[in-house]
Amino acid sequence: MRIRSLIITLFFCLTAFAQNKGTVSGTITDKELNNEPLPFASVTIKGTTMGTSTDMEGKYTLTLPEGNYTLVVSFVGYETAETAITIKADQNIVLDQALGAGSVKLDDVVLTQSINREKESVLLLEQKNATVIKQSIGAQELSRKGVSDVEEGLTKITGITKVGSRGLFVRGLEDRYNNLLVNGLAVPSNNPFRKIIPLDLFPTDIVGAIDVYKTFNTDIYGDFAGGTFNIATSKGGKSITKLSIGVGYTTDNNLSDFSISADAGGFKGFMGLTGKDRMRPGIFGTVPANKTLTGQQSLAAFKTGFDVDTKKSPLNTSIGVLHGEKFDLKNDAKFSYLLSLNFDNSYKVRDGLDRTVNGTIDGDAGFFNDFNKKSYQYETNTSALIGASYKVGALDLGANIFYLRNTRNSIEDQLGVSEDKVENPNFLIRTNQLDQSDYLTAQLTGKYFLTQDKNQSIKGGLSFSKTSYQQPDRKFFSGSKEGENIIVSYGGNNFLRQYLDINGNFYFSGMAEYNLKFGKDKNQSFTFGYNGNISNAETSYRFVSTSSGAAITVPVNRIDARLESDLAAEVFNFRESSNGQYQTKLSESVNAAYANILYHFGEKWELNGGIRAEMATRETKYRENSSFGDPFRKEPFDKFYVLPALNVKYSLSDRANLRLASGLTYTKPVQIETLGITYINADGTSVSGNPFLVNSDNLNVDFKYEFFPTNKEMLAIGVFGKSISNAIERSFQASAGGFITTFFNTGDATLYGAELEFLLDLGRINKNLSDLSLGFNTSLMQTEVQTNPNVINSNGTLVQSRESHPTRELQGASKWLINSDLKYQFNLAKEWSNTVSVVYSVFGKRIFSVGTIPFDHIYELPVSKLDLVWTSKLSQHFDFKFSADNILNPDVKFEIGDDTSRSNFTETSRLLQDYKRGVGFSLGLSYTF
Repeated sequence: MRIRSLIITLFFCLTAFAQNKGTVSGTITDKELNNEPLPFASVTIKGTTMGTSTDMEGKYTLTLPEGNYTLVVSFVGYETAETAITIKADQNIVLDQALGAGSVKLDDVVLTQSINREKESVLLLEQKNATVIKQSIGAQELSRKGVSDVEEGLTKITGITKVGSRGLFVRGLEDRYNNLLVNGLAVPSNNPFRKIIPLDLFPTDIVGAIDVYKTFNTDIYGDFAGGTFNIATSKGGKSITKLSIGVGYTTDNNLSDFSISADAGGFKGFMGLTGKDRMRPGIFGTVPANKTLTGQQSLAAFKTGFDVDTKKSPLNTSIGVLHGEKFDLKNDAKFSYLLSLNFDNSYKVRDGLDRTVNGTIDGDAGFFNDFNKKSYQYETNTSALIGASYKVGALDLGANIFYLRNTRNSIEDQLGVSEDKVENPNFLIRTNQLDQSDYLTAQLTGKYFLTQDKNQSIKGGLSFSKTSYQQPDRKFFSGSKEGENIIVSYGGNNFLRQYLDINGNFYFSGMAEYNLKFGKDKNQSFTFGYNGNISNAETSYRFVSTSSGAAITVPVNRIDARLESDLAAEVFNFRESSNGQYQTKLSESVNAAYANILYHFGEKWELNGGIRAEMATRETKYRENSSFGDPFRKEPFDKFYVLPALNVKYSLSDRANLRLASGLTYTKPVQIETLGITYINADGTSVSGNPFLVNSDNLNVDFKYEFFPTNKEMLAIGVFGKSISNAIERSFQASAGGFITTFFNTGDATLYGAELEFLLDLGRINKNLSDLSLGFNTSLMQTEVQTNPNVINSNGTLVQSRESHPTRELQGASKWLINSDLKYQFNLAKEWSNTVSVVYSVFGKRIFSVGTIPFDHIYELPVSKLDLVWTSKLSQHFDFKFSADNILNPDVKFEIGDDTSRSNFTETSRLLQDYKRGVGFSLGLSYTF
């Protein structure tokens, strides 16, 4: 009874209070862009905490008690407008305001779009107002956290971790489950071992903002399970010229003993330009005939050899140039462009265990190879971007061309017991390898308003990409090491040269979309569109070996002189030893139409739902170990998908939302997983593709609560679930012939989990902490796979599964992960602003490779990462950054599981691989002219 009386009393009090209120509303527009609506502008009442932000249409509404106020309208990088208003009961004041650009510091310059999506507060507000569940990170936050590339930047988002060279894991799901868009257009990967292009090749200098979709919407591709990333590249917008330089040191990596291929030691090697010298000799032709060369022909054919130089590795370096201009043309037209050039290099040393296993069912099992591996990697990254935008009236055009190049020159020494021959603990395998990728993309995008009130619009885009991934003259030899010498013989795999080329001949993608706004307030919308892509790739994988000969004793790092002498004397020669797998072809296409409606039910409910009809095709052409001239074996995969998506948002208040999302999607395999080739390593390990893989089918469900106490704070709690049919997984098979990694559709998987994220201004705890803010996010997940009793192998044969666990966790999925950061902002002088961030992340133990009888799985163990970043704006022209990376320097470890029910594991340790990355320190300085 008391509760009922209290509720009635509160109701009448609130009613009486509301009757003494009025409203002020209006539209905020952008003078710089022909008075277009300005989303996310701040509208506040001076001297109070009352305020709001404009929506995507630039509209705002404030309900206020009777009285006189000063309304303050502001937006980062724009002038602030103040207007005196008088509020009367039950009356509405309409107050529109146009804002123009003000005098701002460089940090606030808008580089990419008409709204400053580089600002953290803007992106947080955008996340709050969006109907779909997405998260974004802008250039400002990337800079504050000392992030130099996109891949590292995305790890600051809930549920995302970076795993060494294997890319990004979203909610514990590995790279296979991701997809990538650039400016809303599909782009290919440049690396056959990765689903999407390694995002650490994108320097943050060319990025305005990055959107991450962890739930499906019909306007993104159906190949979705983990996350879809959309990178908005910079196209200019302000006049700017900036020069940046940097230097870095990593413990046990820089200023340490370092080995590098002799041909990579000069200026060409420094710039990563030695690939042409390592190309397959033309004498072998474009089609293999297993030609045998004479000694003299061999001497003339190869431009590089097996020699290795040793030196002290210098410091890592980087340099970047950014230039942009903006022009006001006739008829209120505006044109801007941006030019960015970046180069960086790094020296990496990895030293640790490298083991494989072998054994029999119900018998003994142990290490087959038991090596200590030491690798030396010199890596370069080069990027160039030209972006431009042109706007006049209702037309907005954008264009960009970007080029990415990555090279990695590596020397790898595996020393220890090979093939269980414990009597020789000093067996050495030396691999000399160059990885080189080139990536070129050109895009054109446009948007046009069909009506003067901008309620109807069309937008579209075209993209063309050409890619190349090469391992030219990947070579190795092996033998018994004695001091600085090695005893090695000609023939077999000794002095074997491999030439791998995977060329993306073309990748076209396009999109077109019509949007109609309707309803009384024009806040409902209907969208109909198309997007799709078509691609063609071709591989060449060829081998050149040596004829048999006697054993020789030579210095490990100086072998070429002896090889040249023996070639001249015709002691041995080189000959091609390729097989029918030398060439494969892969053609893929996706064509989809979609329709979507955004509808508001009253003031609280928003529904964004639609349907996507998508046709996905793939054809793999390959030969088995047959004649070079035999016809290709063709393995097609075609499937028509009907993919519904539903996103529902309920506004509990102007600061809190409930969200529900659900959709059907699918997952395509990574390129190397479907190619009909077996990639061979010197130590007997190999990776074998499976052309008979089919796409996985996915059901995705998400539910989320989010609360935004201020425009800088947020609390979000969510749960999610997925069902994956025909899950694609990595599996290993150990045998006397070697250690083979391959891929199967292993079974059906279910996963469910919870996420927690908050951004907290510590000033709400104590005013003395007002310069501190804390960010934290964590994901908890459970997975289960019911494996199929039979799988289709790489020959297309239905065979009995050799998995050791019929029920297990999903390969690549962690049960938990944590990301957090603590930010401190302070000023040392009027124009000397500083931000210090401490960033921490850790992920849980997960299956790296599925075990087969008689072995348990191979597990990747947890790795903690702690970074410190200090960014400082010294003056109007100078910016400084210091970072300490991987401060804890933990061991990266992989181990075989301890389930011994099918064999007797005789080793005392289960560790298969381990190494440390070192602690990195870097300094960066930029000057803005």
